[in-house]
Amino acid sequence: MPRRLDPERVERLLGLVASGLTPSRAAGIAGVPVSTAYDLDRRANGGGRLAVKREGAAVRAAERAARPDRRKVGPGRERALLDMVASGMPPYKAARAAGVSPSWAYELVRKIGGVHQTPEPPRGDRYLSREERHEAARLRESGLSVRQVAARMRRSPSTVSRELRRNASPRTGGYHPEEAHRLARQRQARPRPSKISASPALRAEIQGMLDRRLSPEQAAGRLKVNHPGDPSMQASHETIYQSIYVYPRGELRKELKAGLRRGRDTRRPRGRQERRGKIIGAVPIGQRPPEAEGRLVPGHHEGDLVMGSAASNTAVATIVERMSGYLTLVPLPHGRDADAVADAVIERMTALPPWFTKTLTWDNGSEMARHARIADEAGISVYFADPYSPWQRGTNENTNGLLREYLPKGTDLSPYGPEQLQAIQDELNDRPRKRLGYLTPREVFDKLLAEDRVATTA
Repeated sequence: MPRRLDPERVERLLGLVASGLTPSRAAGIAGVPVSTAYDLDRRANGGGRLAVKREGAAVRAAERAARPDRRKVGPGRERALLDMVASGMPPYKAARAAGVSPSWAYELVRKIGGVHQTPEPPRGDRYLSREERHEAARLRESGLSVRQVAARMRRSPSTVSRELRRNASPRTGGYHPEEAHRLARQRQARPRPSKISASPALRAEIQGMLDRRLSPEQAAGRLKVNHPGDPSMQASHETIYQSIYVYPRGELRKELKAGLRRGRDTRRPRGRQERRGKIIGAVPIGQRPPEAEGRLVPGHHEGDLVMGSAASNTAVATIVERMSGYLTLVPLPHGRDADAVADAVIERMTALPPWFTKTLTWDNGSEMARHARIADEAGISVYFADPYSPWQRGTNENTNGLLREYLPKGTDLSPYGPEQLQAIQDELNDRPRKRLGYLTPREVFDKLLAEDRVATTA
C-alpha cells in the first residue's frame, strides 16, 4: 500500500470496487490515481478482476462440458426418442423429452422411413385392430368360411385369409387373437434389421457388383443367376436401395453408395430439344422392317454421337445392336464431320458378320449426311428416327447414359484412343442386363456366333 494514501480513501475505494464499479471509475470517485486503484484491487483480491474473469470463464467451461452435446446423440437417447414417436408422440415433443433438437428428431424419422408402430394401429384397409382379431377368431370358431368372416367384418377375403395364415401361432398352429396381435405388432416394428448388413457374404458380393458399375437392379438379378437355390444370398433391388438411401447404416451405406453409377440421390427430369436441319434422302424409321421393332432378330442397330467438350470439338460414335445390346464404340480421331463419321462407321460395320449388320437407325444429326455411302459400302440400310423422338432409339439412349460414367459431359475426348475405348466397350458388354435374363451382351453375341458357325458347317 502506498505510504501517503489516506486509509479512508483506501477503504472507500475498495468498497466501491466491491459494489461492482471498475477500479478506474472507483479511483475517480475516491480521488486516487488509477494505477494505485488497480494495485490495491489486485492486492485485496489476490489477482483482482482478471482473476475473477478467469475464474468465471473456467466455471462456464465446466458447465458447458457437463452439458450434453446434442450434436452427438448416443444410441440410448436415439432409442428413447424413437420409442416415444412410436407411442404416438409428435417428433417435436419427443425431441424435447429426449433432450435433442426438433430438427434432428425429424431428420432421424425421415431417414429411417418413418416410425409406423403405434400403440393401436388405426382401423383401415391395411391394419386389423385387436377387436377385429377377436371377432375373426370367434367367427372362425363358429364354423364360418373365410369369405363369410370377411363379409361379416366388411373386410377383403384376402385380408382375412392373410391374417389367419400369417399370424397363426407358431406353437400350436391355431389362431389366437392376442398372440396374433402381438405377432403383428412385432412385424410392424421399425426400423427392421437390414438383410444386407446381417450377411457379410451377401454384402461383399453386392459391393463387388456395384464396384463393377452394375446397377442395384442388375446386381439383384445377377444374384438370382449366381445363387438360384439360396434365398439367403438373394436381395431385391429395392432392398439394396433401402440399405443405401433409406436406412442409415454407417459404413455400409457409405460403401454401397460409393459404388453407385449415378452420383445423385434422386432422379432428375430428362429431355433435350433438338434443332437440326433435314438430311437429304433420309429414310424415316417408319419404313424400317417390322422385325427390327420386336428385338427377336439380330442385326438391327441404333447409333448416335457422344459429344465431348465444346472447346475440344470431339466426339465418339456409339452403335448398339437391339437384340443383344452389344455395343460398338467408334473412335473419331479425324473429327466428327459427315465424311469422318462415314469412314469410321463403314470400317467398324464391315468388320462384323453380314447377318449382324442389317439396319442402322440414327437420329437427325448432320454427321450422317453421307448415309447413302454408308449403306452402299457397308451393306447396311440406314434409317432415321423422327424429330424430337429419342425413345425410338431407346437402346442407344440408355447405353449413352451408361457411357457417360466413363466419358462425362464436358470432357475432352481426344485422349481416349482406340485402346481406352475398347476397354470401356468390353466392360459395358460384360455387364448383365435384365431384359436378357441377366446374361451379358457378349454372352448373347457369342451364342449367336456359335449358332451361325453351326448353321454354316451343317
